[in-house]
Amino acid sequence: MPEILLREVLSPQIVRLRIDAPVIAKKRRPGQFVILRVHEKGERIPLTIVDSDPDIGSITLIFQVVGKTTHMLSKLEKGDNILDLVGPLGKPTAIERFGTVVVVGGGIGAAVAYPIAKGMKQAGNRVITILGARNKNLLILEGELASVSDEIIVTTDDGSYKRRGMVTEPLRELLEKGKINEVLAIGPVPMMRTVSELTRNFNVRTQVSLNPIMVDGTGMCGACRVSIAGRIKFACVDGPEFDGHQVDFLDLQMRLTAYREEEKQSYEQYVKLQGST
Repeated sequence: MPEILLREVLSPQIVRLRIDAPVIAKKRRPGQFVILRVHEKGERIPLTIVDSDPDIGSITLIFQVVGKTTHMLSKLEKGDNILDLVGPLGKPTAIERFGTVVVVGGGIGAAVAYPIAKGMKQAGNRVITILGARNKNLLILEGELASVSDEIIVTTDDGSYKRRGMVTEPLRELLEKGKINEVLAIGPVPMMRTVSELTRNFNVRTQVSLNPIMVDGTGMCGACRVSIAGRIKFACVDGPEFDGHQVDFLDLQMRLTAYREEEKQSYEQYVKLQGST
């Protein structure tokens, strides 16, 4: 069973784990993910591979505690094991020398933005990163993203750190100046939708990383289906990245919230049970 080599709390409810996974570490590419189970009766959850060290044989995952499974995962310590881990899954990010690339990471989406920005920089692009969060406490990977970017712009919704406002505001300014060849947006669905609507007006190619409900990760279950240009695609095998100008974001948002009440009840029952033991 894969062993946890490092556990680090990045901010309230956000945890970084380094896990022993030598085969995955050698094969993973930016944009790909793994699916894991904490224990035998646990659900399968997808998490993006933030980084890897092929020499040590480890991969790095970053996640936010939002439900029962991520809560259980967050409680594991260095030396503990998870039941199983499969990957790398999904298509890698299409990385080539585009010119000037803007990577927009919102909230926990920064964990996905980092390997993409790093890959784009290594391919010879000029990388501008826009990093946003609701407040300073939820901002992660600023230093890591700055290290692989030619320029980084940081925003917080409440103005508690750096620039006050949404990530779309500096993006609009960059687009108005021109010479943006590619935009990649990763974060909450409303943010990715707004970014895509904005870049459509400037005719700038835009890729978004989608996070629908996912079960088997092989395209067999159909749980992660998304509508792209009116056609059904599966995020686990056809994505997770798609043309933001072709995504049906309304359908995606509805599917993401389909089991919100059941997820809430499960989490509350679990927390209550933990408090009574």
